[in-house]
Amino acid sequence: MHDDTLAILGGPPAIRNSFRRFNTIGEEELAVATGVIRSGILSAYIGAPGDAFMGGPRVRAFEAAAAEYFGVKHAVAVNSWTSGLIAAIGAIGLEPGDEVITTPWTMVATATAILQWNGIPVFADIEPDSFNIDPVSVEKLIGPRTRAILAVDIFGQSCNMRALREIASRHGLKLLSDTAQAPGATYHDQYAGTLADIGGFSLNYHKHIHCGEGGILVTNDDRLARRLQLIRNHAEAVIDSDDPAELCNMLGYNFRLGEIEAAIAQEQLKKLAANISGRQRAAAAFDVGLAGLPGLTTPQGSEGCSHVYYIYGMTLNTDELGVPRDKLVAALRAEGVPGLVSGYQNVHLYPLFQHRIAFGTQGFPWTSPYCEREISYQRGICPVAERLHAKTFMGINICLNDYTPDDVAQVAGAFRKVWSQRNALKAG
Repeated sequence: MHDDTLAILGGPPAIRNSFRRFNTIGEEELAVATGVIRSGILSAYIGAPGDAFMGGPRVRAFEAAAAEYFGVKHAVAVNSWTSGLIAAIGAIGLEPGDEVITTPWTMVATATAILQWNGIPVFADIEPDSFNIDPVSVEKLIGPRTRAILAVDIFGQSCNMRALREIASRHGLKLLSDTAQAPGATYHDQYAGTLADIGGFSLNYHKHIHCGEGGILVTNDDRLARRLQLIRNHAEAVIDSDDPAELCNMLGYNFRLGEIEAAIAQEQLKKLAANISGRQRAAAAFDVGLAGLPGLTTPQGSEGCSHVYYIYGMTLNTDELGVPRDKLVAALRAEGVPGLVSGYQNVHLYPLFQHRIAFGTQGFPWTSPYCEREISYQRGICPVAERLHAKTFMGINICLNDYTPDDVAQVAGAFRKVWSQRNALKAG
């Protein structure tokens, strides 16, 4: 006799096997990594003027392949996407006290990259369906020291770049794009990440293309590309200018990607389209398998955009369900559903921003004389993001597993089991 008792209440779990982890590293990557090791050239960068300033042959080949793939003039490889964000913010010439508007619904490096240049992060709210930054909220926050908008293409689909570009152009702002989670996604037939002044992608281990750790910046602006290359590799030792505008932020770093990682990343780039297709097939199967469950809204695509599904993001109507999200998530986990996300991020509520403590203990850069207005990080400034995080957002880390049709069917079955036993879950 079939036992429908929820696993969290003592019944058998709906899923009793583990799913295969996402892993696209194969013989191709092994071959190129081995080739690099045999060459003896694991890195060829020198932080000084000369040809070696641009790195070794594998780095250059990967950059050329990425520029061609994404249809941009310049691609600049770095050792992590956090490094890429820091380089991008520095490259636009941010001055101390300048403000950059971004989203709280992101990995914290998006915001701390602004602080690295003594800029001030300003948090706009997000759209309730796409979870991307809301252009209406962005425009309300523009002030006299606003210098840029840093959009984040969260979970696998592009922000509303047309609206953001129109705002940026009208106010004389730079537009940057953190497309860490959405390489290969399209926005009106252009690749996400390429519609900003500077954009780019993460290459760390659970992304669509990965080489362990790494990042790739993309731009069509010659000057910005050069500044990114300078910041990547000890700019202060290479820059040759007496112009303050050119010397600005030329405090370089070692953000250099190694030859092994670059070789692996180039092979991974060749697999991007296939990886995306696999994610999209799995997401489409989830759409069908979860259709009709009351109080559950599956991912909503934006018009003219494709979605590459880093996270399969859903929202819950807990009033309709009569069960709080935490109970549902606990029940689903007990049934064996992998990779569940309960809430996401509200970066503005982190202690760093609540106490305004970044450099030293005296509140710098917020307390510096360069800051011209008080920026609020109070609870309530981003109500959509805050409600989603606290009560209504639930996702599946679709990036972590290589979902087969049978895997999706098992996950959908677990959801339907929990939904059918909501009354028992309430009582329990």
